[in-house]
Amino acid sequence: MRLTSPAFKHNGSIPSKYTCDGKNISPELNFNEIPDETKTLALIMEDPDVPKTIRVDGMWDHWIIWNIPSKINAIKEGGDLGVKGRNTRNKLRYTGPCPPDREHRYFFKLFALDIKLNLPEGADKKELLEAMKGHVLAQAELIGKYKR
Repeated sequence: MRLTSPAFKHNGSIPSKYTCDGKNISPELNFNEIPDETKTLALIMEDPDVPKTIRVDGMWDHWIIWNIPSKINAIKEGGDLGVKGRNTRNKLRYTGPCPPDREHRYFFKLFALDIKLNLPEGADKKELLEAMKGHVLAQAELIGKYKR
């Protein structure tokens, strides 16, 4: 399975348009080579480079969605699909990069699942990861970087 974006290359810079310094909209994401037996997709965008003085675990969740139909091969710029999870800002939507100190890495993680998750809107990443256990058929990752 592959996850790409026309907005930036893997390990490349995320344009400011998709950050708190710009329009703060989600970049287009394209999905390829999804396993045939996939029922739904889940997506997590996280920043593991947060200063420990801001968050003890050093992690910031920017975007959490699941139950994306398996026949979907893209999320358009500014788009949203599936059931929305609660990010670290307590929002049910994409919130873009906004690093307070230096360049951070942003991991977009796509999961192909063999089930439709019975998880209510507003669940957090921990609840999503728990619900996905034993149901991940494939995983793809795209990393973007941003410095203010």
